[in-house]
Amino acid sequence: MPRSPSSMGSTSLSAGSAPRNGSRPRKVTMKDVADRAGVSPSTVSFVLAQRTDMRISEETRQRVLRSARELGYRPNLISRSFRTNVTRTVGLISDTIIADQYGGEMIEGSLRSALDLNHLLVVCETEGDTAIEAKLIDELLGRQVDGVIYASLYTRRVVVPRALASHPLVLLNCVAPRRRIPAIVPDELAAGRCAADSLLRAGHRTDIYIVGSRPPHVLAARERSEGMQNALAAAGVRLRGAVDCDWWPEPAYEAVARLLRAGKRPSALICMNDRIAFGAYQALQEVGIPIPEEISVVSFDDSPLASWLRPQLTSIGLPHAQMGRRAVETLLSQQPPVGVQRITMPVRERASIGPARGAGNGRARP
Repeated sequence: MPRSPSSMGSTSLSAGSAPRNGSRPRKVTMKDVADRAGVSPSTVSFVLAQRTDMRISEETRQRVLRSARELGYRPNLISRSFRTNVTRTVGLISDTIIADQYGGEMIEGSLRSALDLNHLLVVCETEGDTAIEAKLIDELLGRQVDGVIYASLYTRRVVVPRALASHPLVLLNCVAPRRRIPAIVPDELAAGRCAADSLLRAGHRTDIYIVGSRPPHVLAARERSEGMQNALAAAGVRLRGAVDCDWWPEPAYEAVARLLRAGKRPSALICMNDRIAFGAYQALQEVGIPIPEEISVVSFDDSPLASWLRPQLTSIGLPHAQMGRRAVETLLSQQPPVGVQRITMPVRERASIGPARGAGNGRARP
């Protein structure tokens, strides 16, 4: 920042200003701040480090801070990290979450939490390539990050890279079996119970179907199914059946259409995600079965599809932003909790659930 003409010659420049020949400006140093404030560099160091064990008057402290602001002084964070062993940076390494909506929410939550805690978040994506992953981990650790968040787009079991074993680490949207690493995941078990409870409250007791494949290695599928079946069993209700299909609209449409052509008339469908629900809507509307008058539908994820569909879809949301925040808070905690933390999945109640036919007069559906 240039000083006023009255205090400097017309060709002189302050430490932080750009020289006229286009070369890089000289960086403002602690000595520059000390000269401007009329104190020693050690006094500047103590003030800027917020040391309270030194006898420095409030007037001197304010003069140092004002001089630093006026000159645009920035502390050398790399040098500080060598002295304190703290870089105030956090690394987040994932498979393919950057371009995905839900992955973006995890990053947003992590960024906000890191900023709140005065840290910089460095985000890396491996695209599932183990060689790239190893290189990125080496780069993060070489930059002395204060900790690493190891994240996944889909909730799953992971094998934690050995290079991270001796560093502060939190798993985000994944778990490591037989290891007591802090892990942040959505509470899919409770979400499954909520989906079933929403139908039970509307009087549905028979002809309830799950739509969507449930491979055992997919934690979301397994836990959602377990949660809903536990809730139904506690109410003395059994699922009528399961409609197997991939978690996409077209296979869901085809699977539900086959169910209807076979003469089945569900009272309610629990779809494993909103894309499946979208396909189910098309199959039902094609044969003139109205939602929710003749059939109720509940789903998971609360994607934009849920509010775009007509009638709007009741869906159990994914708390990815909250998960990102919790991951950073856990990583930077003085005593991080060990094991899995489950984050509540919010229920978004909309217009796709109605009373079961016959529930109003005490008779179950035929």
